[in-house]
Amino acid sequence: MSDRQEIEVEQEPTPNAPSEPTMLRAYVNERGVSVAHGATALDAVREADPADADAVTAGTRRITDSRGLPIDAGTPVHGGAIFRVLPVRAAPGDADVTPETAVTDEATA
Repeated sequence: MSDRQEIEVEQEPTPNAPSEPTMLRAYVNERGVSVAHGATALDAVREADPADADAVTAGTRRITDSRGLPIDAGTPVHGGAIFRVLPVRAAPGDADVTPETAVTDEATA
């Protein structure tokens, strides 16, 4: 029979160990912004330009992804996300549509 001794080794935290960043970098209309984890596309827009964020909330502007496809303002930001803020335009033939009555993709989703 052999006697085994268990040796417990405490691991010290490595001072240069990578840690998760506290902020995410995103881009709004080609402008870099830093937002906290859990931020939304609207939060990123607000960081870049509060007036644009107010216009998105009012329905006169909308947020799109880097390809120009409309996204929900509540879309979570991921590192490197690219957003564009564009005016809401009436569809052809909708002469009586105003910014106050325009239906965005977010309202129909």
